[in-house]
Amino acid sequence: MNWDRIEGNWKQDTGRAKVQWGKLTSDDLDVIAGRREQLAGKIQERYGIARDAADKQVSEWVKKADDSWFGQGKNSS
Repeated sequence: MNWDRIEGNWKQDTGRAKVQWGKLTSDDLDVIAGRREQLAGKIQERYGIARDAADKQVSEWVKKADDSWFGQGKNSS
């Protein structure tokens, strides 16, 4: 999945991010506003992990994204 697509649908994706990283607050997610670097930075901060570990978590999360995240794949026409 392309990060641009996640960024463009950030409002819908915040719920999935919250499930993945429960320590992120709604305010954190609002500040992140779909920016990948901001997301990794907040994960690093909230979980006390290294930046490369946070980046890896974000990459793994993005790999899970598919059309079902965006309400497509059913009757999108």
